[in-house]
Amino acid sequence: MEQELKDKIESLIKSEKVFLFMKGTPEMPQCGFSAGVVSTLKQQGIPFGSFNVLSDMKIREGIKEYTNWPTIPQLYINGEFVGGHDITVQMAQSGELKKKVG
Repeated sequence: MEQELKDKIESLIKSEKVFLFMKGTPEMPQCGFSAGVVSTLKQQGIPFGSFNVLSDMKIREGIKEYTNWPTIPQLYINGEFVGGHDITVQMAQSGELKKKVG
């Protein structure tokens, strides 16, 4: 991965305590899994930043390489990769998500 792309991804991740790479926007998700993570975060009252990977193919492919995780959405908390839709939902149900956010 080229350093410029890595730096841009890291800058996005660090821009908010909770950051989501998703398809679409929180107001208009473009896939069910992205919509599910947005809904979960909103239900938990967790503010978050996001990036629409459909708007930038370099970041869309780069984020998969960055985490070695093949799918989007990807959720980060405090700069750390947490997981995708299923992991986020499970963490919310167990109370772990709110604990991790603090």
